[in-house]
Amino acid sequence: MTEKKDVKAQGSSALSEGGAGERPIRMPVDIFEDEGGITVLADMPGVSRERLDVQIDNNTLSIQGRTEVTMPAGMEALYADVRSTLYQRSFALSSELDGGKADASLKDGVLALRIPKREEHKARKIEVRTA
Repeated sequence: MTEKKDVKAQGSSALSEGGAGERPIRMPVDIFEDEGGITVLADMPGVSRERLDVQIDNNTLSIQGRTEVTMPAGMEALYADVRSTLYQRSFALSSELDGGKADASLKDGVLALRIPKREEHKARKIEVRTA
């Protein structure tokens, strides 16, 4: 069973939680704008709500999430193509957006974040009267 030791040694780094040298992955993101604000859709497969961190601070949106490979009790991984992955991305936000009213949801590995515009920046219809 020396082959087991060789495989385990090669695969052990792939299963580690990641150290200081871990490079985050820039997840794909789609951003849509409408008259009410923006919607950010970020693909983060394998990230659970508990391992997701979304923050808005000083007009900067930061998104970070980590996947986790859990092993069934009593089993040990000899090889794994999927490993713990760190997703990270940040964006500068316009001052016309109201980060305090942001709303986020996570479904099927896609983070949907809605950030509305401040009331004073929303388009408003002006009624035209006849004189």
